[in-house]
Amino acid sequence: MEPAILIITLACGMLVSRVGLPPLIGYLVAGFALFLFGIDESSLPLLEQLAELGVTLLLFAIGLKLDIKSLFKAEVWAGSSLHLMGSMLFFIPLLKLLGMLGLEQLTGLEFNQLALLAFALSFSSTIFAVKVLEDKGDMQSLYGRVAIGILIMQDIFAVAFLTISKGDIPSVWAFGLLLLPLAKPLIYRAFDRVGHGELLVLFGLVMALVLGAWLFEVVGLKPDLGALIIGILLAGHPKSSELAKSLFYFKELFLVAFFLTVGLNGLPSFSDIGLATILVLIIPIKILLFLYLLTHFKLRSRTALMSSFSLGNYSEFGLIVAAVATSKGWLPSQWMVILAVALSMSFLLAAPLNAVSSRLYQKYQRRLIKLEKHPLHPEDRPIPVGNPRFLILGMGRIGCGAYDELKAKFDGEILGIEHKQDLADFHQSQGRNVVQGDASDTDFWEKLDHAPNLELVLLAMPHHVGNQFAVEQLNRLNYKGKLSAIVKYSEDAQSLRESGVHCVYNLYEAAGAGFVDHVVKDLLAKNNINADKPEVQLHR
Repeated sequence: MEPAILIITLACGMLVSRVGLPPLIGYLVAGFALFLFGIDESSLPLLEQLAELGVTLLLFAIGLKLDIKSLFKAEVWAGSSLHLMGSMLFFIPLLKLLGMLGLEQLTGLEFNQLALLAFALSFSSTIFAVKVLEDKGDMQSLYGRVAIGILIMQDIFAVAFLTISKGDIPSVWAFGLLLLPLAKPLIYRAFDRVGHGELLVLFGLVMALVLGAWLFEVVGLKPDLGALIIGILLAGHPKSSELAKSLFYFKELFLVAFFLTVGLNGLPSFSDIGLATILVLIIPIKILLFLYLLTHFKLRSRTALMSSFSLGNYSEFGLIVAAVATSKGWLPSQWMVILAVALSMSFLLAAPLNAVSSRLYQKYQRRLIKLEKHPLHPEDRPIPVGNPRFLILGMGRIGCGAYDELKAKFDGEILGIEHKQDLADFHQSQGRNVVQGDASDTDFWEKLDHAPNLELVLLAMPHHVGNQFAVEQLNRLNYKGKLSAIVKYSEDAQSLRESGVHCVYNLYEAAGAGFVDHVVKDLLAKNNINADKPEVQLHR
């Protein structure tokens, strides 16, 4: 049956992806299909082990990307905590009421069981939110960073539950784990020496599965907690991002096994699907609670709304919590199936909602602005654009190089926009006129009305989606100046030209041409050849 399992899983994942939904919905469907063929979780012990590895690597990857400082922002730690408490205060009486109305899955459940369900339903999907933000190019936008910070806090709440649910009293040797930071220089030295190939991947697996999961399990703690903590320990290393990318497909592949095991728990009945539908219809209340909380932490209504839409779904971590609860006998096993169906249906709702989020904000902007609290969050206040002649969007290496070239002739007439506050601060310390701003934010573009002398906009953002969005906003504002852009792929160049960009430069082609120019000039200099002679011609 192994070939059939792979073929069915691949087919379901591909079919779901074709309609613009996360493949994990297809994997859940594949699990249900395999159950129809008489396959259950007990007949595939390897699948369960792979599922556990997927969850462990997911926690390790979250730790690798974790910026501890971001979790101490009020809108993140307080927002996530208050939303958790508010969700539980809402879900517990609601589930109790549904049970009293005769829904058999909820009839007879005790308070602690209802609290467990409310806890599982309070989470939002990290996988879904990251995919949506990456597709939009908004991972580093303020609303994206707020959403990711809240998701990480939720993940920490889930890991704390998983650790407590283990039920065993940790060994006295668990206190020895407090000495792990002392081993950080030795671990970093090994990290430096593993290179960039298969040794890097092996190093990551050893860190996550041995130093993290195995070591913590030996002293009586939850393995997933160990993977998260070791990931956090490695997060400050320059190669942590590279390690996360190297392990990405291992993590994704093993998580496929997790979603398959969820489906293998059984098929949903019509009443299960009906209850899951009711849970999905409640999601707008979950979104409104996020919106209310984030605006009360002085974020603009647009930032709060976009973050709330990113979090408007149910979570794979809710499934993990439910899996532990059912394995311990704390919840009936049918709740794994119900939550799996609710998760899938929540993605069906969240995908189109996120696609039209900007349009919804434009439509209801006047009402939403009334929710804002002043003074606004320091990172969300109006940007002093001034009246520049040249505007550079994205102050990475390319944008910075363009700024310095222009500065030689047009000093004082250039403005750089950078969405990362620390990078904007660095440029300011170097004497560049750079302000922090999110060019993927429609409100940002309204401020360009105060720049009547703007002649040239350089699009140097790393994601094509962001550059394309900037062009659309400039066209909407009837910008008549010149537009230039950097792209990585030829198809991106074509779409930008069709949108009205005058000059498009392929990053790799430009780098190759620059390299050749440098080599030829060096050769000419060494051979005392005059580069201005007509017989020497350089072509691009």
